[in-house]
Amino acid sequence: MAAGAESLSFLGLTPSARDPATAVRRRNRGPRNRKKGWKRWAGPEARLGREIGDFLEDVTLQQRVAGGLIAEQPDAGLFFVDTGSAEKGERRKRKNKIREKPLHIDLVLRPDSKVPAPKDILSHQIPNGRKERRRQQFWERMAQRGVLPRSERRLQTRLQNPAPPREKPPEKGRLDPGRSFYDIWADDNPLERALVGQDAWFLQQTQKQRVKRPLRLQQKPSQLPAVEVIAPGGSYNPTFEDHQVCGGDKVERQLRFPTAAEAPTAETVFREQCEGLLEESGDEEEEEEEKEEEEKKEEAVGGAQPSDPPRLLHRPGKKTEQQRRKEKEARELQRRRLKALRCRQQQLFRLRSLGRQLRRWEQELLRRRRAREAKRREMEGRPRRLGRIKYEDPALEVQLSDELPEGSVLHDRFKSLQKRSLIEPRERAKFKRKYRLKYVEKRAFREVT
Repeated sequence: MAAGAESLSFLGLTPSARDPATAVRRRNRGPRNRKKGWKRWAGPEARLGREIGDFLEDVTLQQRVAGGLIAEQPDAGLFFVDTGSAEKGERRKRKNKIREKPLHIDLVLRPDSKVPAPKDILSHQIPNGRKERRRQQFWERMAQRGVLPRSERRLQTRLQNPAPPREKPPEKGRLDPGRSFYDIWADDNPLERALVGQDAWFLQQTQKQRVKRPLRLQQKPSQLPAVEVIAPGGSYNPTFEDHQVCGGDKVERQLRFPTAAEAPTAETVFREQCEGLLEESGDEEEEEEEKEEEEKKEEAVGGAQPSDPPRLLHRPGKKTEQQRRKEKEARELQRRRLKALRCRQQQLFRLRSLGRQLRRWEQELLRRRRAREAKRREMEGRPRRLGRIKYEDPALEVQLSDELPEGSVLHDRFKSLQKRSLIEPRERAKFKRKYRLKYVEKRAFREVT
């Protein structure tokens, strides 16, 4: 007992030295740098923090739902008195109220919190607001004395003394929708009225000189009429002769296309490929025969040359290179003089032939000029080549004599614009498959083998 009393009366300095029954459990201290460590924290501080958090969440919920704490709300806002069934008039009002209820999508978009959003003070502040307020108060006091600011005095002066009306109304700007259209190449162009009478050199240096109208804009690209009248055979109920003429033209146009009988066969293709080869082989044989004949002639002529003894010529003295050159120059000069003299003598007898050549050359030039003029006039009536596609005339609309003619005004106008070289000929875009089609036979349809 004495030992037990001594152990109970002894106060240890460390928790392990104390009585195990009265020993305080050591708090588990984990890492605090993560959220998991704070959740693991268990103790009186944690319980107090959780209670404070739950209380603040409850207060926030009450403010959002009831507009404040429920304990502070009056009884009329929390309870109602049941007075029995409502009357018919109230039911009708209730139905109308339900009908006037906003849509669900509007209720979803409407804020459900009754707590007002925090006010941003900076968004409501005005730069130099205090200074402007003092200035406004100052001019209010001065206005009571009859003193106005300078801008106000100028405005009143302009209102009391209006400017005289202008003789000519101001011209509308380029971007004004009320401005009418005008020709930029016309002489009375409104954009260049201010430049009339000024120095041409000054306008050229300031790059305000009027651009000269190109000559190509003064003539139409084609002299063809905008609306062409069709042949009499294409109208409604034409005469027999006109219908036959129009039908003959269409048949002639169809006969121009190649038929199936004229399509190339394997035999014709092979014959065309062999034509050039046969000609080349024949030429090679002829060249070989000519070479053999020349070789035979050379052998016949040169066969006796080696047997003849060489002849020795007696030369008194060998000329130098300078002497040979001078003699050659003298002979060339003499030849040129004789040729010039011979040409002067012959020119007298060539006057008539020269005149005939000049007249023949002038006639050839005139013929070429006329041919070019005829070709130019012929090309004026044809559409120009504006794109990669060549213009093709539309098919003749020839019906039977008892049928109504058909056609499309839009298609006719489109072809007319192409024929008059106003737009380039076009064709419908073709569908081009990017991948190759693959045909697969279904298993159900496969032949059993």
